[in-house]
Amino acid sequence: MGKHVDKASAAGLLVALGIIFGDIGTSPLYVMQAIIGDNSISPEVVYGAVSCIFWTLTLQTTIKYVILILRADNKGEGGILALYALVRKKAAWLTVPAIIGASTLLADGIITPPISVSSAVEGLRILYPRIQTIPIVIGILTLLFIIQVFGTTIVGRAFGPVMMIWFLMLAVLGISQVVAHPEIFKALNPYYGYQLLANHPGGFWMLGAVFLCTTGAEALYSDLGHCGRGNIRISWIFVKSCLILNYFGQGAWLIVHSGAFLNGRKPFYEIMPDWWLLPGICIATMATIIASQALISGSFTLISEAIRLNFWPKVRLVYPSDQKGQLYVPSVNWLLWAGCVGIVLYFKESAHMEAAYGLAITLTMIMTTILMSVYLYVNKVSKWLLAVFLIVYLAIEGSFLAANLLKFTHGGWVSLLLATIIGFVITVWLKAYFIKLRLTEFESLVKYIGPLRELSNDISIPKYSTHLIFMSNASHESEIENKIIYSIFYKRPKRADIYWFVHVETTDEPYTMDYHVNIMAEDDVIKVTFRLGFRIEQRMNLFFRKVVEDMVMNKEVDITSRYESLSRQNITGDFRFIVLERYLSIDNNLPFIEDMIMKIYFGIKSITTSEDKWFGLDSSSVKVEKVPLVLTPTEKIRIKRVYG
Repeated sequence: MGKHVDKASAAGLLVALGIIFGDIGTSPLYVMQAIIGDNSISPEVVYGAVSCIFWTLTLQTTIKYVILILRADNKGEGGILALYALVRKKAAWLTVPAIIGASTLLADGIITPPISVSSAVEGLRILYPRIQTIPIVIGILTLLFIIQVFGTTIVGRAFGPVMMIWFLMLAVLGISQVVAHPEIFKALNPYYGYQLLANHPGGFWMLGAVFLCTTGAEALYSDLGHCGRGNIRISWIFVKSCLILNYFGQGAWLIVHSGAFLNGRKPFYEIMPDWWLLPGICIATMATIIASQALISGSFTLISEAIRLNFWPKVRLVYPSDQKGQLYVPSVNWLLWAGCVGIVLYFKESAHMEAAYGLAITLTMIMTTILMSVYLYVNKVSKWLLAVFLIVYLAIEGSFLAANLLKFTHGGWVSLLLATIIGFVITVWLKAYFIKLRLTEFESLVKYIGPLRELSNDISIPKYSTHLIFMSNASHESEIENKIIYSIFYKRPKRADIYWFVHVETTDEPYTMDYHVNIMAEDDVIKVTFRLGFRIEQRMNLFFRKVVEDMVMNKEVDITSRYESLSRQNITGDFRFIVLERYLSIDNNLPFIEDMIMKIYFGIKSITTSEDKWFGLDSSSVKVEKVPLVLTPTEKIRIKRVYG
């Protein structure tokens, strides 16, 4: 798998351009404008800012993400939760950075599309000063979210050539300015960046704006599974070269206009010749649509991984193609759309969005650094190298965080509020999972083999089904939940010829697909355990049918109907699935906090995908039974009978 991830191809490089680099590739639209702000243009700030941008892209994006963190793939999959899955067994506290990182990354996915698209569309004001950009931005975002249903393969193929044109345009525009003022290359010297941060009044706080040049780095890691490490690394050489040329070109233009004020002008559009403005704005707008795609596809990947790790409700996942890594999550798609529209309507201008942008993703990057440090430790990297990595990147990202905290009152609170809501849902879901695990009672299946056989042969009870299949949470092969026993014997005696118990175990590897069969009693009681990767769609109807076919071929089970008339015709018996859906009984005495967690859990669960649909079961052959989650019993009731 590792070799496959490292492979590169012309088609793969083009798809990588279309999916991976949209966010980081459109940063030149707003970074220099955010740095200069309302102040007059000064050479000290320009040289220092361009130097900081160059070294941020080198240290943060190239070294940390492209060279180091892309190594931490989970069977070809990337992202903060894939990294967490690799190290989570080492310490329980690692759940905290994973939750914070996932929450802030999802929150960033709500702000990236509006700021990117708004920055591009606002260029139209140069040509049409009175144009209303908000309806255009909302229209573009809506169209983008509608096309997600077709999958990222189609999107990537369509977007790749556009991004190639975009990056070439960045390079050409940058070169046209650098030629006129080659002295800007002095900014390659980190001394200018140091001078800005250490000696210029308020220079350190400009890091909040400088940071915007690398915000797409985390999305780059999240989309590893879509394109592969080799394609990302090779295409990044081209992408970074074009970005650097454009930033230096904008710097050269700013130096020429020293002492002036921007007054809302965007240096990106100022370096364009007048005759190219309209085509340039169109290309920029298409590029920002693609920038949004990087975060959207990354969010889909993140949610898929979160579900398998019990971090998120079981929502519907759609796989638009047979290609690995292709994923569409309808509920998340439309929640992101609603969030993006809300951001556009609230902030209105991209300049206002810049104030909210960056704070959340800084926290994601710090959490990734912490998890990566554990990964390096687990893989026995030299302790000196580990210490250097941790100290250098916590210092860099800590500085970015400190500078970005200035944005809190200017809109940064919006991204942190979104991250807090998402983090709350994740925490509730994880806590509820452990509460259910603690309260679920298991029984030995072995001691019920005799009673199950007797029930199967008791003709005084109407037959419920020839094959009765229960979905079970019992991971041990010889165990079963007492709720299933209750359903078979007590709720309504369920007579069947063969009782099947199916357990699905989710692995930390993305694409595992295997199963194990334990025949507890021949042609009577069988337990099947599936081991599925966290990126595998749970199509249990299909998988179970394959298991039965294999067992019939191996003469391990006879599925012919045991009704005499049907047996003579060699007709296969019917199969019926039972899914037990738990609810919170009012007859419990949980501690207040746990009671609230379970109430919120079941409240959210009531509006998400049902268990049978999640398992991919055919509704015509499924019975969903409501059973109470037996919690701590209430105290004994003292009630007195009165006679006469």
